[in-house]
Amino acid sequence: MLPKRDSLLQLAKHKMPPKKQKIPSVNISSSLEESEDISLETTVPTEDISSSEERDGTGAQKVTRQLIERKELLHNLQLLKIEMSQKNLIVDNMKVDHLTKIEELEERLNDALHQKQVLALRLDSQLKLTQDEARKQQALRKQELDGILLRQKQLEETNRQLCDKAGDVRRSLRDLELTEDKYMELRDVSEENLSIPEYVALRFYEAVTPLRAQLSELHLKKNCLTDDLDTHRAQIKALMESYEEERRVRSELEIRSQRLTLELADTKLLIQEGDYKRENYSKVKRERDAFEGEVRDLRKRLEQLDLSHNAQTTENNQLCKEVSSLQQSVTLLQKDKEYLHRQSMELNVRCAHQEDRLERLQTQLVDTQRAREEVYEKYIASRDHYKTEYENKLREELENIRLKTSQEIDILQRTSKEMYERENRSLRESRDNAVLEKDRAMAAERETQAQHDQLLEQFRAIQLGTDSRVSELLNQVKLRSLEAERAQMVQEETARILGQCQVEAEKHQKKLEVLTKEFYGLQASSEKRIAELEAQNCEHLARLDTYEKLERELDDVTLQAAEIDNEVEAERVLFSYGYGANVPTTARRRLKQSVHLARRVLLLEKQNTLLRRDLEKRNAETGQVSDEVMHTDWSGGRGLKRWLLPDRPRPPTETHQLQLVDYYRELPMIVKSR
Repeated sequence: MLPKRDSLLQLAKHKMPPKKQKIPSVNISSSLEESEDISLETTVPTEDISSSEERDGTGAQKVTRQLIERKELLHNLQLLKIEMSQKNLIVDNMKVDHLTKIEELEERLNDALHQKQVLALRLDSQLKLTQDEARKQQALRKQELDGILLRQKQLEETNRQLCDKAGDVRRSLRDLELTEDKYMELRDVSEENLSIPEYVALRFYEAVTPLRAQLSELHLKKNCLTDDLDTHRAQIKALMESYEEERRVRSELEIRSQRLTLELADTKLLIQEGDYKRENYSKVKRERDAFEGEVRDLRKRLEQLDLSHNAQTTENNQLCKEVSSLQQSVTLLQKDKEYLHRQSMELNVRCAHQEDRLERLQTQLVDTQRAREEVYEKYIASRDHYKTEYENKLREELENIRLKTSQEIDILQRTSKEMYERENRSLRESRDNAVLEKDRAMAAERETQAQHDQLLEQFRAIQLGTDSRVSELLNQVKLRSLEAERAQMVQEETARILGQCQVEAEKHQKKLEVLTKEFYGLQASSEKRIAELEAQNCEHLARLDTYEKLERELDDVTLQAAEIDNEVEAERVLFSYGYGANVPTTARRRLKQSVHLARRVLLLEKQNTLLRRDLEKRNAETGQVSDEVMHTDWSGGRGLKRWLLPDRPRPPTETHQLQLVDYYRELPMIVKSR
């Protein structure tokens, strides 16, 4: 031990750092001094014992218990010092690693700060550029928005005008209903001479009248078919009631027959169980005779029930055939009814659509007529107004010309009188004056003719404007009629889709009816199956009760045989209870295994009781020995001699006691598993 300790101390000195070598050495010396003081105090009686043994002549130096403990403590202390030096080295290495990591992290932090500044400068420059671009884009968007708003205002104005025009056309096409006399009158007129409302009313009357006649015929057919359907339904209802009654009677008879068959099976099982004990032979025989009598009675009843069942099945088959034929006729009638109902619905829908369309066209026709009259009145008023203005202007011009001519004539007369009075004034001057006056009159006439032509051109322009306005209104009426036809086509499409949806709904309704019939059939079959399973369950419960009774008896027999040590007597006991005769081979093997297990359990219980007794004895001995150890004088060495004597029985150790306790705990689990 000492050389090992010196080597460990040297290794610790080499591994420890130079600054921390003095402090642990002082602690070690102090701990050594303390341990030596403790050893001096505690080893006084051991030295006396050793000196007494040396004086007795043994001559062998013995190591006391305190010395061994002290050496162990010194060894542990050296180990702790070595571990502490190793941990100090690890701590120094970790400090160096942490310092290097801190320096690296500081360098990375400086780099990151520099990159942050660079990125901040870039971000500022990019922000300025993006702000300038955003301002430009905002100005462009504002210009585009102004243009869009202006265009929107223009479109709203045009939309309002078009809505007004559409309202006028819609109001003109109303009240398209025609009488037969009116229709005959309009049919003789050519299409070019007809107005739009009259033309629409004529076409609408031609489309609606055959549909109305067909609708009345379909209503009559529908009434006849509904009467036939009611009669067939009443017949089917009566047949179904009779069929349900027959089926109920048949189900009751089937349930009774099943119950009787189950009772017969139970009686057969009871008969097949037989005489499992000799003591119950007479009782079982009496029961068998009674059951045989019951079986005969039940067979007679079963034959009667079979005969009645066959008769019911034949009647049921006939009724099923009749019901199937009636169902086929009902399905055909239902299909006819559905077809007629579908046609009537389609015709009603088409009639309603045509009536709505007729009303709209009448309103549009009335609106167009009113608009046409208003436009014509405006045209006539404007024409009269311009005509009166033109006539007034012509009258004024003519009066002016007449006044001028009368004045000129007066002047000419006066001049002629003067000429005549002055006796031969110069004719040339008078002629020149007359020519000048004539030219002046011709110029005035030309001016009045030019004004007249100008007024005629204005009148023609106004007339062309009114004609173009009328043509525009006619074009708008045509557009509105096209839109109305498009709306009618959309409405017809929706009506067709609605009819398809109704057909699909009827198909789903039929599927639902078929599924409900299947559900009722499955429910009836499931109820029948439940009744069969309940009967089977009762049968299995009866069998289970018999098997449980047999198992209990076998358990009693096996325990009784296991208590007997002699195997021959145990076999006799088993054979007396029918071990070799009525029990199958698997049951024999189970009986053998259960007997062996029972014997093993009994042996283990005996061993358990013996071990418990031994444990109690050992516990008593350990208590006595502990009392003796407490009262012995260790200073004289008698206690050590008593423990070191080889012939004295030692108390059981703790490990042995723990093993015994674990064994006793695991013993019931072993027995259960076996």
